[in-house]
Amino acid sequence: MAEDLVLDTAIRDWVLIPLSVVMVLIGILRYFVSKLMRSSQVPDPKIVKEGQVIVRARNLRAGANFIPPKSFRSRRVYFSNEENGLLFVPKGQAQNAQAQMFSDPNMAMDMMKKNLSMIIPQTLTFAWVNFFFSGFVAAKIPFPLTQRFRSMLQNGIDLSTVDVSYVSSRSWYFLNLFGLRGLFSLILGEENATDDTQRMMQMSGFGFDPTKSLGAEKDGLDIVQHEWALPKFEHRAEAVLKKLIR
Repeated sequence: MAEDLVLDTAIRDWVLIPLSVVMVLIGILRYFVSKLMRSSQVPDPKIVKEGQVIVRARNLRAGANFIPPKSFRSRRVYFSNEENGLLFVPKGQAQNAQAQMFSDPNMAMDMMKKNLSMIIPQTLTFAWVNFFFSGFVAAKIPFPLTQRFRSMLQNGIDLSTVDVSYVSSRSWYFLNLFGLRGLFSLILGEENATDDTQRMMQMSGFGFDPTKSLGAEKDGLDIVQHEWALPKFEHRAEAVLKKLIR
């Protein structure tokens, strides 16, 4: 049977709070370091154009029923025509994302700097936590949990009799590592360090395959069944007016 533990206030003052504060400060420091190390990079005009074409095609699919059938057909031909359509990509123009990354030295350098700014602080912080705070029961979750959460919440404590709701200091480090994204968004804004990788991938075009993205959007636009919604609105408005007149 699981035993209840009484947590010492000294553990809260000298383990839990310092560990949380250090994790927040390291995250803020990593954001500014990665921001300083990031090189100014101009997006590729072709990639930006292809992304805008995909957005326009998606908007057309979403609002297809709100335009007349003739207008929709002309727009669909403009996007999906196999001769000069915006969504048509010839087979010989397919890009390789990995080849594109290695062909751009600035992009490869930015990726390496980003990895170093993430790996080095996390490695040093984990070594610091493992050396000074290993083996502490730092906190208790105020609701019961199943045994599946034991390996996640009690890393470094090999006691099966301790209730699952107790959190070890090492597990508290991992919870802060993966759970502070919302706090960083409040402190640093939406463009914080956790979203830097995604933004750099969008700017540089890494992982963007026009053959798949444009082709998938072309297939989705071709199978759209157009049904003009304006006549339904007219009939509905007519029914509402008849009810008001009566």
